[in-house]
This record gives sequence, structure tokens and C-alpha cells, in this order.
Amino acid sequence: MTTTEQATSVFLDAARGASTPRAPIWLMRQAGRYLPEYRALKERHSFWEMCRTPEIAAEVTLQPLRRFPMDAAIIFSDIMTPLPPMGVPVDFAPGPTIREPVRTADDVARLAVPPGAEIAPFVADAIRLAREQSPVPVIGFAGAPLTVAGYAVQGAGSADYADFRTWLRREPLVAHDLLDKLAAVTAAYLREQIAAGAEAVQLFDSWAGIHDRRTYATFGMPYARRVLDELAGAGVPRIYLAVGASHLYPQIARLPAEVVSVDWRQPLDVSRAALPGKVMQGNLDPTVLLADEEAVVAAGRQVLVDGLGGPHIFNLGHGVLPGTPPANVARLVDLVHEYPRDTGKAED
Repeated sequence: MTTTEQATSVFLDAARGASTPRAPIWLMRQAGRYLPEYRALKERHSFWEMCRTPEIAAEVTLQPLRRFPMDAAIIFSDIMTPLPPMGVPVDFAPGPTIREPVRTADDVARLAVPPGAEIAPFVADAIRLAREQSPVPVIGFAGAPLTVAGYAVQGAGSADYADFRTWLRREPLVAHDLLDKLAAVTAAYLREQIAAGAEAVQLFDSWAGIHDRRTYATFGMPYARRVLDELAGAGVPRIYLAVGASHLYPQIARLPAEVVSVDWRQPLDVSRAALPGKVMQGNLDPTVLLADEEAVVAAGRQVLVDGLGGPHIFNLGHGVLPGTPPANVARLVDLVHEYPRDTGKAED
């Protein structure tokens, strides 16, 4: 991207608090399994190989930009990426699996806190490569400490993370030690991504919503705040995503993030009132993109209406689902680009 293109990015303008003439759009997991070109690469390379090979990761990042005029790209990686350099091997089968979960004080004591340049240099390299070719800003990302700890302790994804939630209560001191290390690594990891050219960063607290307010206040919010605080002088917008977490919005509203990504469970206008001063990102239900074009247009237009009244970055409430027809994504992008926010009327 040239300096002029960066300066006129509708995505960066909105992320910095401008109520732009139209909403910018990018989609979580916009590079992924719904694209045949991604599936073709996946047939030849394992997931970790794709993440750890900068040329492949950059190629996957750029694939959706060749199909759709997105207003931002997000680097292809995974929130588990910082765990292996800390000493926690992660396999994908197909979801993340940790054969030796981190649960004892000794387990946590053994965890390394590598310097930023040693955490995942391949991600920084992929960002540099993507920036060279991307016509739009590239977003870096990481998992929030509470969410990554959930995987590290539970050992795999879970519907309710019952083992992890029990462990937080049984081993609170060990939990704080683990979260402290994860916060240090996450902040350093994101600083490296910014140094490599990421023009915004998103902190994925994907499982924050499974916790009650007191648990989040104790184990979630302080460590998310620490990560975001350490990026305060980096000069890039900070985006925070917590799924199923509207009950936590009074706390999330106090986090030092310019943008809050809202899931599909609550309309944006309601969420905006609960998150004063924050840029809204979201929040189409990803399943809408599995329906027909008429449903995509109707639901997409409603999100655009709900997003009026302040800065809005159009996105999904979570990631693009496998099986999503690319044609529906194309129609959604066109709809968002055609919707003038100053009049609130879509051009069909």
C-alpha cells in the first residue's frame, strides 16, 4: 500500500472513530475453507505448514481480495501460534489439540516467555509479504490470554470449557501465573506484527462469554487490558472481540480498545448504547450467508441500519462458515459498498 492509500482507507478512518460515508467491510475467516482456491492449497499442505510458511500464509491472506473488494485483509494464522514457542505443542485434528494440558504450578513454571522476535517470526514475514501486495490495510491478531488459557488447560475446544472453569476456581494462583505469562507473550507478539506492517490488530477473546461477570473481572479483563495497554503507543487501532459476551459489556466498555466487535446475538444499536465511545464492528449472523441471496440482502441491510448513529465496520458476528457460497459473500460486499450511511437508504 502507498502512503496515500493508507491515509484514505475507509477501514482505518472508521476504526479511528470517523462516521464514514459508507461502512467498510471485512469478514473474520474471509480467507478459508469456503474458497476453492484455499481448499486446493490445503490439499497440498497441512494447516500448520500453511501458517508457518510466510509465502503460503500471505497467499491465503490475499486470496479473498482477488475475489471481493474487501476494505481490509486479516493475516492468515491461528490464535494458538504463540503456544508452541512457550513449550506447549499444538496439533490440529482438525481443531486445536494439546496432548499435555497446562494445569499445575510446575507446568506453568516451565513455560517460556520468549522475546517478541522469537515467538513467530514467520507471521511477521507473512505480514510483510502481504503488505507488499495488498491494496487495503492488513490486520494482525492474537488470542486474548483468557481464551488461549482455556485451550491450554482444557486441552481442546469445548462447548462449555467445564474443566477450565473448574480449574480457575480450584487453582486461582496458578491461573494468574499462566495468564500473566500469556499476556506478556501476546503483547510482544502483537508488537512484532505491528512492526512488520499490521495497520490494526484484533484481540480474539472468543470464549470470554462463557464466564460470569466476576470471573471475567478476575481472570479476563485485567489481562486483556494489559495487552491492549501495551499497544497504546503503537499508533494502530485496537479491536476487541468477545463472543456471547453482552453481559460483560459494562466491563468491556472500559477496555482501551478503539473498536469492539459485536457478535450476532444483540443488535448493533443496542450494543452501541452499552459501549459508549467505541466503534462498532459486526454483526451479521454467519449462518445468513448459507441462505439465499434475498435473505443475505435483507439481513445485511438490517445490520447496516442498526449500525447507523456512529462509526461502523461491517463484519460477521463470528467467522465465515465452511459451505458459504462465495457468491453470497460477493453480494454482501456489494450491498455494504452501495449503502450510503448519510441517507440510510440502500441503492438496489
